[in-house]
Amino acid sequence: MSTTKQSKPSIVFCHGIWADGSSFGKVIPPLQAEGYEVIAAQYGLDTPEGDVVTVKRTLARVSSPAILVGHSYGGSVITAAGTDERVVGLVYIAALANTDGETSQSQQEKFPVTDVFKYVEAADGRLWMRPEGIACFAGDLSEQEQRTVWATHYAPAADLFSRNAPGIAWKSKPSWYIVANNDRTVHPDLQRFLAKRMNASTHAVDSSHVAMLSHPAFVVDVIRAAAKSVQG
Repeated sequence: MSTTKQSKPSIVFCHGIWADGSSFGKVIPPLQAEGYEVIAAQYGLDTPEGDVVTVKRTLARVSSPAILVGHSYGGSVITAAGTDERVVGLVYIAALANTDGETSQSQQEKFPVTDVFKYVEAADGRLWMRPEGIACFAGDLSEQEQRTVWATHYAPAADLFSRNAPGIAWKSKPSWYIVANNDRTVHPDLQRFLAKRMNASTHAVDSSHVAMLSHPAFVVDVIRAAAKSVQG
């Protein structure tokens, strides 16, 4: 779609590892009900560069300008893809956010290893989460919801975290960050460090790693505030 003048920015969601676009299933409907044009990018978790290309293709399917919302590894994706001229704001949910010379892995190495990595198994060139690990990922969801999250999880390439696509969008575009205080996947102290480094508008919630599933109204409020801030 071509760039058009609109009253509200479009919203493009970018998922993390062990996830896909369905992880935003609770926040998409209320935003659509408010008239936002919303789409979730579905990328293969094979390479950061390839995932960024998919996000840019997805941006072409909605009107511009747009806000990118990245969860977990999706924060690394929106940091690179957000340099696209169609993007006017970035929302990070318990997410990584590299700067020059950093990878997803090197960001995490500066902080204590979180519980989820005790339950990761390498097989067939991918990193799979064992069923016991879901409590570290989505422990504040119901047991049934946790089983569903595990059943729909998608494993990244084994070397995905050792590289990053070029581009640091948060250096030139406004950002918002949702810190998950009870996260056992991306360390909360790392989240706070990243939010402060990018001078993001920061909002904390007592949540597991998947705040958009356990506290969807809170997440929608932050996205709405970001959208209103860049509107005009």
